[in-house]
Amino acid sequence: MARRGKHRRIRTSPLTRGVVAVGTGGAALTLPLLGATHASAAEPQSAPAAAQSVRQAAQPAKSLTYTVVKGDTLYRIADKYDVSGGWKQLYKDNRAAVGDSPKLIHPGLKLKVKTAKADAAEKQATKSSAPAKPATKPATGVAQATPASAKTYANNLDGWIREALDIMAQKGIPGSYDGIYRNIMRESSGNPQAINNWDSNAVAGTPSKGLLQVIDPTFAAYHVAGTSFDPYDPVANITAACNYAAARYGSIDNVNGPY
Repeated sequence: MARRGKHRRIRTSPLTRGVVAVGTGGAALTLPLLGATHASAAEPQSAPAAAQSVRQAAQPAKSLTYTVVKGDTLYRIADKYDVSGGWKQLYKDNRAAVGDSPKLIHPGLKLKVKTAKADAAEKQATKSSAPAKPATKPATGVAQATPASAKTYANNLDGWIREALDIMAQKGIPGSYDGIYRNIMRESSGNPQAINNWDSNAVAGTPSKGLLQVIDPTFAAYHVAGTSFDPYDPVANITAACNYAAARYGSIDNVNGPY
C-alpha cells in the first residue's frame, strides 16, 4: 500500500459527513450532524404554525345568534364561523330549533353559533344593535305616496262622505261633514240609488238622482275630476253636488232646503 502524505486529510463526500459512528462497546449510533445554517433555516418555518395553533387553542369560542337566509346550509354556516365540530356540532346545538332533519332550515330561523373567530360575535352584535338606516330620500320630481292616497274608506254613508270631503279638500271645494249629511238625509235618506220621477225635473226628462238628488245636466257641469261619471256613484254625486252648491250658495253648508 502506498503511504499517503503526513498532513494530507482524506476527502469525504458531503453526504458521508452527515453521520459519524460513535463507539459504545461494539454498538454504533448514527447521529445526524446539522450545520448551524440548516438548523436556523428550519426553525422559522415551523414556529408560526405552532404559535398559531397555540393561540387558536387558547382562544375560547364565542356565541352569537345567526339568522338563516335563503340558500344557507348548516355546513355553510359552520364553515363561515369556523365552528368547532363542524355542521354536526352546529346541528346538535340547535336541534330543538331545526328539528329532526338538519337539511330543513328555513330563512328567518335563529341559530346559536359558537365561533372561534374573535370578531364574528362582535360584528353580529353591532349589526343587531345598530339603528335602522333612514329611508333614502327620493329624487326631486318623483311622486311620493301620501297618507291620503293610501287611505281606505268604508263602503257606507260615513265612508262616502269622508272620501268626498278628502277629494273636496284637494280641489278647494268648501263643505263640512254635518252640512253634507244633513242635506243627504233630506234629499235621499242615504239611498245612493234614489231617483225622483214625479217633480218638474222628472217631467222635463231629467229626474233628480243619487244621494243629493242631482239632475244629469248639473252633474255633468259640476263633475269633479277623478271621480266616476256615474251620477249614482255616491262619492261622485256628493262632490258634484257640493261643487254646484259652492258655486251658487257658497257652500253645501248654506243649503237648508231644495236647491
